[in-house]
Amino acid sequence: MAVDRSYVARNNASRQRLEKLVARCTDGQLAQTMPAGWTVASVLAHVAFWDHRVEVLFERWRSTGTVPAVEDAASVDWINDASKPLFLALSPRLAADLTVRAAGVVDRLVETLSDEMVTQNVRAGGPLNLIRAEHRDEHLDEIERVLGR
Repeated sequence: MAVDRSYVARNNASRQRLEKLVARCTDGQLAQTMPAGWTVASVLAHVAFWDHRVEVLFERWRSTGTVPAVEDAASVDWINDASKPLFLALSPRLAADLTVRAAGVVDRLVETLSDEMVTQNVRAGGPLNLIRAEHRDEHLDEIERVLGR
């Protein structure tokens, strides 16, 4: 059975969309407020955090051979709330640049996973979402609405 790698094209398109948005945003736009006390830049840093999470967990999986557990949905909210002040403390341009770099790293990582790891991830219930575009595009849509695009 062939492994479905349609996520690669989706991730690439989403990363390119992110790169274009970051390139055209001024520092003032990156500092623009968003709902719930976030800013454009802090939302981008949030995206980078979750991309880094996937990267770290895949690297641990590779080194230990243990498939990560499915994340506890209840933990996502407190993790986001706890990390928000750190994301807000970053300079807007740094947050944006970190997000672009994180997207590139995680997209390359999930693109180059072995068929065996992709299959194991699916069998384990998808504890690591290979379709990074889903989360990224959700927030890019929000950001574009706030920026009036």
